[in-house]
Amino acid sequence: MRRPQQRGNLRATVSGVAIPAEEIAQVRSATDIVGLIGEHVALKKQGRRWSGLCPFHSEKTPSFSVNAEEGLFYCFGCQKSGDAISFVREVQGMDFIDSVRFLADRAGITLHEDQDSSERKDRGPLLEAMDRAVAFYHHRLMTAADAGGARGYLRSRGYDVEIIKAFQLGWAPDEWDGLCQELNVTEKVLEGTGLGFVNKANRQQDFLRARVVFPICDPAGRPIGIGGRILPHIEGQPLPDRPEAKYKNSPETAIYSKRRTLYGLNWAKKNIIETGEIIVCEGYTDVIAFFQAEMPRAVATCGTALGEEHFSLMRNFAKRIVLAYDADAAGQNATNRVYEWERKHEVDVAVCTLPPGTDPAELCRSDPEALRTAVAQAKPFLRFRVDRALDLGDLESPEGRAKAAEGALAAVAEHPDALVRDQYVIAIADRCRLDPQLVRERLAAHVAGERAAPAPRQQRRATEAPMPEEPPVEDDEFMAPQSATLDRPGLEALRIAVHFPELAIDRLEPFLFLDPDQRGAFEALLAAPSLAEAIEQAPAPSSALLRRVAVEEPLIDETSGLDPLSPVMAQLLRGVCRRALMDLQGELRQGTIDVAEGSRQVAIVHGALEALENAEADLSAESLLVSWLRERGGAR
Repeated sequence: MRRPQQRGNLRATVSGVAIPAEEIAQVRSATDIVGLIGEHVALKKQGRRWSGLCPFHSEKTPSFSVNAEEGLFYCFGCQKSGDAISFVREVQGMDFIDSVRFLADRAGITLHEDQDSSERKDRGPLLEAMDRAVAFYHHRLMTAADAGGARGYLRSRGYDVEIIKAFQLGWAPDEWDGLCQELNVTEKVLEGTGLGFVNKANRQQDFLRARVVFPICDPAGRPIGIGGRILPHIEGQPLPDRPEAKYKNSPETAIYSKRRTLYGLNWAKKNIIETGEIIVCEGYTDVIAFFQAEMPRAVATCGTALGEEHFSLMRNFAKRIVLAYDADAAGQNATNRVYEWERKHEVDVAVCTLPPGTDPAELCRSDPEALRTAVAQAKPFLRFRVDRALDLGDLESPEGRAKAAEGALAAVAEHPDALVRDQYVIAIADRCRLDPQLVRERLAAHVAGERAAPAPRQQRRATEAPMPEEPPVEDDEFMAPQSATLDRPGLEALRIAVHFPELAIDRLEPFLFLDPDQRGAFEALLAAPSLAEAIEQAPAPSSALLRRVAVEEPLIDETSGLDPLSPVMAQLLRGVCRRALMDLQGELRQGTIDVAEGSRQVAIVHGALEALENAEADLSAESLLVSWLRERGGAR
């Protein structure tokens, strides 16, 4: 705001990858944030800013604002804020570096990255090899004679050419080293991607053989793993000597983590954002079935149970998560975690009920409308478990009803919210023809048992190795101000300082801001040559405050001809002077200041404060008060 600072040859580093700070700034400035966000949210221009419904939480009245000039966004409802890079991180589920790369590609900017860790140095060749492998497999499926059986199988599943191309499906030939010969890469790259290995004869060998290939991509659409399905056994042909698993999936690699990956997210995210809903399946073909059934918002876990990191990823895209398979299978003996994840990530988990003995792929082929109805009528996770416990019970006999009620209450007792638990009491009592008070007492007993039971689990956990912490990300997360009561004159002063710095540069002082976050924000503005750098350098609460005021407009009438800062300065000065006068009166009582001098200062300050009330007054009263405060060391 006042003077540029020499920043040197700075570089942003995350997980060992460094990108020059000036190139990150170039990416930010080259990105049209309104166009970027407009792909996900309908924005309307209001004055200097753009507004729309927040993409990060449900709302009916727009509270999401964008400052096109500064490249910033802020939601007054959920307090999410940031720039183009942080927006991509939220909606794409990428880390900082990948978000910069995404925007750089979009803007046609070439980045010069330093990769100072061996693991990150390997990522480029690994991703390139994986991309070539997917292209090789896809080409074999589309053109090779030996892929005829695979093409026939896919046709039987209802997959036309468009589906095969859209999901980049492929065919791994029935050869030992067909892919290895094509790629011609080092053993380190081959094994680092999981595409192959070195066999006992010290020769490179393909990981997949005679399988339909399903590429697994990251949210940006880059292949990072593969899954392979064997073709169904043809009747009349001999069975294999060694029966193989139906599916074979890539191992964990430097570019592929099963617990952090959802198959199909790269294709589904657009519809997920549009609908606010994400459907979770068990397998690749189930995902494709939902796309065929005109619900292109399905994903699948990759050979692992649904877990915490999956929820962390999904919440970036949708608040409603529909499980398209058995609720117990979804919980994997971790039902309590599902409720915890609902609360922690502010999502709603529902379960769609499919006809017995069917999966989404089968139902899509036989009755796609029934599949759509099942998703539309998905029940909350607890409601599904209670209904199923009662449906499976014998409600015709007293003993059967009591047993069914106990099973349903055991499920209800696991929910952490007492209000939610109590609402299920009446439903269970009605279905089982029991006294609600008796059911409520039995529920209390179940809850007490649940509360007493965790001791053994805690002991087991104490013996387990702690989960490793995520490596710190060196670009600060965008945080919302923690203070709930912000000084209003200070807010308006900050708005003016951000949007009309020429009005504020010679009159505002840091000590005029009683709120410490506001003071920190203004000091950052004074120290930095631009708003973007002030946001970067300020403490987290002050940084978030700057992002907020960047999308707010000052209450200035530029056509009135009046000084817009004077009323704000008057309010600021009254607040700071009130505190300073209290300190001065304390000094008078303690005898640390001469009574005559102290009384003289009190009289001068009161006179100047009265002069501030006069709309015709010049700036002399304001200048006098600022000078007096400065001499006293500002706002103490």
